[in-house]
Amino acid sequence: MGQVALDAPANMSLIALFWQAHIIVKLVMLGLLVSSIWSWAIIIDKVLLFGRVRRQIDRFEKVFWSGQSLEELYRSLSNRPATSMAALFVAAMREWKRSFESGARSPMGLQMRIDKVLDVTLSREAERLESRLLFLATVGAAGPFIGLFGTVWGIMTSFQAIAASKNTSLAVVAPGIAEALLATAIGLFAAIPAVIAYNKLSSAAGKISSRLEGFADEFSAILSRQIDERA
Repeated sequence: MGQVALDAPANMSLIALFWQAHIIVKLVMLGLLVSSIWSWAIIIDKVLLFGRVRRQIDRFEKVFWSGQSLEELYRSLSNRPATSMAALFVAAMREWKRSFESGARSPMGLQMRIDKVLDVTLSREAERLESRLLFLATVGAAGPFIGLFGTVWGIMTSFQAIAASKNTSLAVVAPGIAEALLATAIGLFAAIPAVIAYNKLSSAAGKISSRLEGFADEFSAILSRQIDERA
């Protein structure tokens, strides 16, 4: 009867392999699965955010270069939350108006304050674009190694079980090895999309930041000419 039990085919489904795995290997698999789910949530959120930001930038540039006065555009944007390029415009115009309303007389000081406000707003927008991308990089870099740790632990446990049973038949060895390798497979499943998405999203964030920086420089020059005319 004992020999028949040993030769009985093992359940090799993924769920069965998970439940048969050592508790450490289970924790590794669960951690990687949670990381993969969170990575996909970040990826979807960032894809939607970047698309929304690009549309906002396109709409703002169309209005900004349409010939509408800066005062009218500022009044239309200042009463609602502004993001991306509109946030740069509102921040610079707010500093411009505050300085003239308070009777500031130094054109150089005003220009420096406007540039500083633009830099701070740029940093805030870049941080918003790049937030949580570091998690994708971490999963992409560490995922395979965490999975490998689970694999090594699982193989060690399997060898201990083989030594205890004194049976080296394939039916005894295969399930333990499969359980261990499943951890590496899940690690790769989590890491590969995270690496690809991180590279793609980082490039997209850099392109959007470049557009914002270009507008900030151009708008700073426009305000600088206005300051010179009023000086």
